[in-house]
This record gives sequence, structure tokens and C-alpha cells, in this order.
Amino acid sequence: MQQKLSANVIIQIPSDSVLISKVELQELRQQQLTGVYWSMKDLEKRINHKNEWIKENILYPSKFRKILDVQNGGFVKYPESKGDKWSFQSSKMAKFLDDNFHEIFKD
Repeated sequence: MQQKLSANVIIQIPSDSVLISKVELQELRQQQLTGVYWSMKDLEKRINHKNEWIKENILYPSKFRKILDVQNGGFVKYPESKGDKWSFQSSKMAKFLDDNFHEIFKD
């Protein structure tokens, strides 16, 4: 014979916190990235690597560049001349990094 126990539990949420659903959290995170553009410094902070490593392992390999480059319909503005700046559409770059994590960091 199986026994069952029923209990009512009260959990207090601190006044400086709120409880939201996972869906709402994901929507809020997406909103933070929408309409925001990263610089190379922002990208360095996001993935904790210096720009030389990022260029060598993400931005310049042809398998990624053909997806990333705005010239190919991507979401990364590659510098066209010395002194020109990088620009990354944050929401799409964040998704690309998540989707390709295994490929980027495998070695």
C-alpha cells in the first residue's frame, strides 16, 4: 500500500525579487538584445576572448564568414579599411554563438 503526504508550503519571495515564467524571462532577454549593436569590445566581453582569437576562430574562417558577413546577408559588418570598426547585430550574433558553440570551441 502506497502512502501519500500532502502539505501546504509558504515560500516568501524577498521584496527586491520577482517571480516570472521562463517564457517571460526569455522574452526580456531577447528584448535586451533587439536593436542593440555590439562593438568588438562588447563581443570580447561576451565570449571572454581577445579580438585576435575571435577573428581567427569565428570571423575569418570561411565556413562562418559566409554566414556572418553583411555582404552575404549576415549580421556582422566587417571593416572595409584600416581604422574602420566592427559592428555586430547583437541578437543574431548571440544566437549564432549559442547555435555554433560546439563548432567554435571544439579544439
